[in-house]
Amino acid sequence: MPHLDDGARAEQLAAAYLQRHGLTVVARNFRCRAGEIDLILRDGATLVFAEVRLRKNGAFGGAAASITPHKQHKLRLAAQYYLQTLPTEPPCRFDALLLDRLDENAVEWVKNVIGG
Repeated sequence: MPHLDDGARAEQLAAAYLQRHGLTVVARNFRCRAGEIDLILRDGATLVFAEVRLRKNGAFGGAAASITPHKQHKLRLAAQYYLQTLPTEPPCRFDALLLDRLDENAVEWVKNVIGG
């Protein structure tokens, strides 16, 4: 399915982009009952849960608009599940990597997209 290939390519682009900016990939496509987290990374002492969104057509609001309140809720639940596997809970944040095309120059990195 072409859209799955595009999604995987978008995640690869996003991971490479973040690594060039000093983050370290901890996990990719973490799945649990609550949902999935595309990338889990370390930014110094901070654990970053990253959502990668590719929207080639902006007719429905683009990549940022696709991170709905329902999606945010699922990301929080999945992150809580992941954090339970760690001996101590580090500082955390949720970031989004937004792409409107498969191009490393098209990556928009938005930090702290989900509060609290």
